[in-house]
Amino acid sequence: MKAIVYNGPRDVQVKDVPDPKIKHPSDAIVKITTTNICGSDLHMYEGRTSLKPGTVIGHENLGEIVECGNAVARVKAGDLVCIPFNASCGYCKNCERGLTAACLTLNPGTAGAGYGYADMGELPGGQAEYLRVPYADFNCLKLPDGAAEQQDDYVMLSDIFPTGWHATELAGLMPGESVVIYGAGPVGLMAAYSAQIKGAGQIMVVDRHPDRLALAEKAGAVVINDSEEDPVERVMELTMGEGADRGCECVGFHAHDPQGHEVPNEVMNNLVKSVRATGSLGVVGVFMPEDPKSSHELARKGELAFDFGEFWSKGLRMATGQTSVKAYNRHLCKLIELGKARPSFIVSHELSLEDAPDAYRHFDAREQGWTKVVLRPHATQSKTRDTLQAHPKKSRAHSHAHARH
Repeated sequence: MKAIVYNGPRDVQVKDVPDPKIKHPSDAIVKITTTNICGSDLHMYEGRTSLKPGTVIGHENLGEIVECGNAVARVKAGDLVCIPFNASCGYCKNCERGLTAACLTLNPGTAGAGYGYADMGELPGGQAEYLRVPYADFNCLKLPDGAAEQQDDYVMLSDIFPTGWHATELAGLMPGESVVIYGAGPVGLMAAYSAQIKGAGQIMVVDRHPDRLALAEKAGAVVINDSEEDPVERVMELTMGEGADRGCECVGFHAHDPQGHEVPNEVMNNLVKSVRATGSLGVVGVFMPEDPKSSHELARKGELAFDFGEFWSKGLRMATGQTSVKAYNRHLCKLIELGKARPSFIVSHELSLEDAPDAYRHFDAREQGWTKVVLRPHATQSKTRDTLQAHPKKSRAHSHAHARH
């Protein structure tokens, strides 16, 4: 089969690799029909992780089951399923508590496993024609009738929609409250969208890319361009000097200032300054235990110069970590099914697998108009945002997003 293989920093290629096979009776083989390039894939693409050359990447996956092991009982061949980026067993101490992002079984010696991702085990990723899914009865979310026509919506259940929702959950966002979100990449946009669905009274999004800020406005946010104004001052102005009730960090360890210089601690410290006393922070941006290629001494050791004194004196609370996708995906799936959510409004490109190496280059450069890339491993035709918006199905989804916000 064909798959996207990581060769080294900024070098991914379409290669022929062996087809996946059933290894355990609980496995399923999924024909991948839709898979995404994730912002966290860029950390690996840039060579800033320990990802091994030769790894098939891709952890945002949706497709049709084509084969099941003898022990699989709940799902079957022909089912369209979305697969959480966390691979989990369902029976370990953490999985039993719903903390599937910290599964103790599939990546022995470490809490957490995933597909095609650094330090998350040996499972190949799904930017490929086929994917082996372990513990398929537990890991496969069976999608409702009609989902095949809305794959751009449902594939977001694999990671970024639950992760954006998770950011607001970690922050403790309640209806009517204000929230500031740093970062308008796909996860930050989903955090803003989730806040809108939850009934936030005021949503503020900080970024500097015009295309992303425009989408944040569609998600119901007041946008703050930190290349044009001080984001903390603007948040204070918008909140009558008090600060936001809640804050979400959706950038991670590769935060940059408006001049393009990497400043790993800037977003975290701005978040502390932007949130009112006794407020709380939800941190879902990726931070690594070490970043040897950073130009900052502390960051190389996975550390930050954090304004803990202000954090403490304001009585703030903070929660962090990867999303246990299964805690949210079934509920968010129902929102999509009922027409209450259309997360595909962020999609800018639908591309074939052959186009993926170029897409990585454009997405990594944060070029204008490259907000979210969807890959079709079994398709040959590619679409940009203009053609997506012209497509009847897509125009309904976008109109829905406009009408809601």
